[in-house]
Amino acid sequence: MDLRQLQQFVVLAETGNFHRAAERLHMAQPPLSISIRKLEESLGTPLFVRTTRGVRLTQAGEAALGDARRALFHADQARAAAVSAAHGERGALRIGFVGSATYALLPRLIPAFRAAHPGIELILHESTSAAILDRLEHSQLDAGLVRFPILSSGPYTLTPLESDTFVAAVPAESRFAGRDSIALRALADEPFIMHPSADVPNLQAVAMLLCQQAGFVPRVTQEAVQVQTIVSLVESGLGVALVPGVTVRYTNRRVRFLRLTSPKPAAHIGIALATREGTDDRHVQRFVATARGILHDQV
Repeated sequence: MDLRQLQQFVVLAETGNFHRAAERLHMAQPPLSISIRKLEESLGTPLFVRTTRGVRLTQAGEAALGDARRALFHADQARAAAVSAAHGERGALRIGFVGSATYALLPRLIPAFRAAHPGIELILHESTSAAILDRLEHSQLDAGLVRFPILSSGPYTLTPLESDTFVAAVPAESRFAGRDSIALRALADEPFIMHPSADVPNLQAVAMLLCQQAGFVPRVTQEAVQVQTIVSLVESGLGVALVPGVTVRYTNRRVRFLRLTSPKPAAHIGIALATREGTDDRHVQRFVATARGILHDQV
């Protein structure tokens, strides 16, 4: 297995079609088919079910997809760090990020910053919002991509970058799986999977408030820190969950994401860039400027 095969696997999973995948990868279809087959043989299991209309992931393929994306993401970090060193180091930034920032925000922000400032090395740390803010306050990080709203005050400034709302995640075998939307109250009797209040207090509090607005207190039977882990637990049939809507981008056939028709959320959730209040670090200011440029492009 190599990075080239992982990239081909991810692109084929996203397109669901060998022809479209080959076009995106700028290669012919037969070599792509051979490469995917060799990857499956090296793993000892098929990753795709081939049909006349295209391909779909097997259970093994779905299990491998998240790790394949993360491997490519971290490989890009290593490659960019080497390029930065070759240009001569002119500083470094320590950036914390929550896992769900890798869905859409980081893949846009990091390349844009590196293109504009190739001499500044980015040192990335995945963590929770609470831990990122604590490390930021103690000068162990220079900036962080955190989940908002933030329910506690601190010596930091927040720049919202990505606005989102909760959706309901239910197992594919759930009686609700045939719907596209749902009133949250309909899930009142279901077991819930939520973030632990000690590790992810902000999202947990907003989710609990939304349930209370719907007229019930959720019966929490499982807890998990990362959104990806929560979705996996829903996939396993252990309960339902409220997750950020951006999660829908990486759905699979064993989890359904339903838009909430009620109650209307009192506050949006999203991702914000946190920096120390009043910082005059030029590298941090450049990173903030790049993030604001990304935000402007979205408007």
